[in-house]
Amino acid sequence: MEKTRLALVQMQSELGALKKNLKKIEEYLSLAGARGVDLICFPEMCLQGYSRDRAHLTSVEVPSEISGRISEAARKEGVTALVGLAEASGSGKPYITQLVLFPDGSVQKYRKTHLGKSEEAFFTAGDELPVFSTGKVRFGIGICWDMHFPEVSAVLSLKGAEVIFAPHASPVIVGDRRGIWMKYMAARAYDNSVFVAACNLVGGDGAGQEFCGGALVIDPKGNPLAESFGLGEGMLVADLDPDLINTIRERKSKSMRDSFFLDCRRPELYGPLVEGVNRAGQCLNSNLAFPAGPT
Repeated sequence: MEKTRLALVQMQSELGALKKNLKKIEEYLSLAGARGVDLICFPEMCLQGYSRDRAHLTSVEVPSEISGRISEAARKEGVTALVGLAEASGSGKPYITQLVLFPDGSVQKYRKTHLGKSEEAFFTAGDELPVFSTGKVRFGIGICWDMHFPEVSAVLSLKGAEVIFAPHASPVIVGDRRGIWMKYMAARAYDNSVFVAACNLVGGDGAGQEFCGGALVIDPKGNPLAESFGLGEGMLVADLDPDLINTIRERKSKSMRDSFFLDCRRPELYGPLVEGVNRAGQCLNSNLAFPAGPT
């Protein structure tokens, strides 16, 4: 990894107002370019505004005129942009997608793989965990609910991701966003020796939904590196120093303190993770039995 400057956007998205939201995305890209940003991440479904039951009405094809406009703005500013939107799937249930738009004009994507219970009736889940590269840094994406599953971050790290971006659309009702994020995203960073960079929608969407905002960067030791939890829109900029993560990933340290923990896994013991266990603790595969615990 090389030194990387990233930006995280707390953005207010008006529900269904694609042109207005797109203009705002382009303005933040221009600001990022002026500040020498390498990577900028926008919140989940910021293009259309987050809605479960209305997302299909404004979902967009990729590629399309809209994705082309964002791609051109990223190319013009020399910035890699991660932009959230509802992507048409052909089934009537769109994907929750994070476009990855590179300065060379290429466009890739990540589709949210873990849908919340309230999302399953309205969206199609993705089935890949890709890792992307800018040449300076390798990164993966976990959208909102994805980040509650430790396996996602572990797979991305094992594939070489040095940063995991976590775009959100979390409403005010969920409570203290910083306190919640620090409970589990610090663990994702520490356990997998990655930077974690999260951002969220903020403010009202014009249709009665309020989002709590938040932007946070956590270093590979689980410590907050930069943060913004103001109530308004804004762009948090942070410089990522590669020394620590390179020491860990290149196995340069002579101390266990800077170990790459994933090197020490014993996959032969982790069968229950892939076989599946239901909420009652009963294995979904009847051929796999668990020993009885102490009485």
